[in-house]
Amino acid sequence: MTIGGSTIAAELAGLEQWHSPAPRIGREERDARLSRARERLAAIGADALLVNAGASLRYFTGVAWSPTERLVAMLLPRNGRPQIVCPAFERGSLEAELAIDADLLLWEEDESPVALVADALAPGAVLALDPLLPFHWSEPLRASFRPVSAAPVIDALRMIKSAAELALMRQAKQMTLEVHRRAARILAPGIRASTVKRFIDDAHRALGAAGSTFCAVQFGTATAFPHGLPGDQQLGEGELVLIDTGCTIDGYHSDITRTYAFGAVGDEIRATWDLEKEAQAAAFAACRPGEPCESVDHAARRVLEKAGLGPDYHLPGLPHRTGHGIGLAIHEPAYLVRGDRTLLAPGMCFSNEPMIVVPDRYGIRLEDHMHVTEDGAAWFTEPQHSLDRPFA
Repeated sequence: MTIGGSTIAAELAGLEQWHSPAPRIGREERDARLSRARERLAAIGADALLVNAGASLRYFTGVAWSPTERLVAMLLPRNGRPQIVCPAFERGSLEAELAIDADLLLWEEDESPVALVADALAPGAVLALDPLLPFHWSEPLRASFRPVSAAPVIDALRMIKSAAELALMRQAKQMTLEVHRRAARILAPGIRASTVKRFIDDAHRALGAAGSTFCAVQFGTATAFPHGLPGDQQLGEGELVLIDTGCTIDGYHSDITRTYAFGAVGDEIRATWDLEKEAQAAAFAACRPGEPCESVDHAARRVLEKAGLGPDYHLPGLPHRTGHGIGLAIHEPAYLVRGDRTLLAPGMCFSNEPMIVVPDRYGIRLEDHMHVTEDGAAWFTEPQHSLDRPFA
């Protein structure tokens, strides 16, 4: 059986460390990223780039730190070596993780890291600032520099994934799909959502990930709320199950949703599931290089509106964008939504999830991920087969 009929112990016992792990991002690739960033700085007329802690700092340097109130950042001059701004007491931890050659700009707790940045560049230099740099750091930099957005540098580079990045993402998504398969097998009447979540976290760990990065388990009416409801639900016969979860491999995310029936459900739900499948397929077919991102959203909505749902974000229908970019952040530019006219290009990666919500009754979301190729789009993992048999 693909839904129910097994146990948590049996499913965990059947898992082992991933058989063919993708190689991690190497030094040569990071050096190439820095070179491309310098080229883009020249194109926008900027003298240097400041990248805050977070996914973008990891992209360039390998340092996987989350942003805090202390400034940790990379300063990349258009000409010259990269420099890492960091609290002095964190030096050992920084050097243990730093994956590029860089000089260190260390500051003590009673010193200003902004002053270090100001001293490192000529007065009045054009400084491209990370779009995610907090206001309390970006604003003081205005006193010394002419700030511009670094989005044309950072976002443009991160949107186009290399072969190595695609391989890491493929592994993460295949691992999560395997966890989904096994989660479906442990379902039984009365099982709590919290029990399923714990299993999913343990299963991700058994495969070699650091657990789940997030997990939503929704039953019945709760599926009508895209991010669920509070409380710990129990599964009943004849209910929809919606599970959305993911993990990371070397920082690269998976994010897959399956919606299926636990027992018998009505014809209306079955027809809605088929419509969701059709909308997801239409979005996939529309994902072609040279087309604007918004065209993919249009394609999914046309299917739904033809069936009498919507229009736009009205319910019953699709209450959110059709998809989001994914990589080192689970949501990142570009977006499959009206108004995003970024042109699709090979190497871009997106979720494809045109969810249908019938308010206060049920929701159906099929979420898989695709990447743009020279000829169209390619799936990272195989989409769901049917409402009753969700896995091959």
